[in-house]
Amino acid sequence: MGTLELFILAVGLSMDAFAVALCKGLAMEKPRLSSALVVGLWFGIFQALMPLLGYFLGVQFSSAIQSFDHWIAFLLLAAIGGNMIREAVKGDDEEQNHSISFFTMLPLAIATSIDALASGVALAAVQADILYAVAFIGITTFLLSAIAVMTGSKLGERFQSRAEIAGGIILILIALKTLIEHIGEGI
Repeated sequence: MGTLELFILAVGLSMDAFAVALCKGLAMEKPRLSSALVVGLWFGIFQALMPLLGYFLGVQFSSAIQSFDHWIAFLLLAAIGGNMIREAVKGDDEEQNHSISFFTMLPLAIATSIDALASGVALAAVQADILYAVAFIGITTFLLSAIAVMTGSKLGERFQSRAEIAGGIILILIALKTLIEHIGEGI
């Protein structure tokens, strides 16, 4: 696998993380660079770990999880998105909306990287240099996610109260996209 193909794979895998990081930025008034870096690290590390895990666990485990990975991603993202919309409509404390705490980021990082597990099996099948590949994927996702937080913040300043609802809708749409793609593969 060449660098161009790996770049395309890395960008493709990072798009869900990018969208969620954009939503995080939408909820933040003025994020610090450290907040953007923390979000980037969460997503970058998980986007690197999942293909590595897929690579080592092999084709058998991948086929077992492939039958329900989309449901896990769907449920996590839909629940998080629904909660964001509920909090925005209800007017809950904004502190929870832009949290980058462990218990907020862990399910987001898992949900956005679970599909990357299968890419590890594909990397094994083409005998890719797995350490180079996961480092490339992780760094790409880290950079795109950190940029998304800062970009989302600028958009959030303009849209203010609607930003959280938009973020929740985006998460639900990502959840539906994940589910529809996997259901469509079975047809």
